[in-house]
Amino acid sequence: MKICEIFASIQGESSYAGMPCTFIRVARCNLRCSYCDTKYAYDEGKDISEDEIFNQIALIGIKLVEITGGEPLLQQGTPMLVERLIREGYKVLIETNGALSIKSIDKRAVIILDIKTPGSGMSGEMDLSNLKYLKPEDEVKFVIIDRADYEWSKDFINEHDLRSKCHVLFSPVFGMLPPELVIKWILEDRLDIRLNLQMHKYIYGRDRRGV
Repeated sequence: MKICEIFASIQGESSYAGMPCTFIRVARCNLRCSYCDTKYAYDEGKDISEDEIFNQIALIGIKLVEITGGEPLLQQGTPMLVERLIREGYKVLIETNGALSIKSIDKRAVIILDIKTPGSGMSGEMDLSNLKYLKPEDEVKFVIIDRADYEWSKDFINEHDLRSKCHVLFSPVFGMLPPELVIKWILEDRLDIRLNLQMHKYIYGRDRRGV
């Protein structure tokens, strides 16, 4: 697999925010979102065997592992890596951009599925067949740039009855949309979703890598 970086940090997002986590960031992505904060993963990376990956995460010694990117589902080895991680006792999260099918991913893994809003410039690239594969423990994340994205996301979750399928997260883009404004909208609408802040950026800053 082509891996950009492997590191330990605090999980900054999702329902697992605040937990120690090992991150496996794969290289390459098939989308170009307007707000992307990991553009370095488009090209950076080196080929690493599955055994080498396991050696590195074993040395780290944290049982919660997230595979992220880039886009993990572009790599043929990802489903096998997920299965082996689970078999060897790891809790696995997979953060994916929503444009590729999650069908082949081991059902014991937790999927964190992006639904790209119009503000991303990539909303037309979504594979909406993924919605039928979601499990109650999975999470769907909407990264929101402005009020228009918020309204679009709210309509999407209602249209697809997402709250009956999985956890739903609204993530304001760091440095672009104030979280307190999104909280105001959520409370006004009594919206049954989770606010998703990028905790690692508040702790380490927006440009630091390996956190």
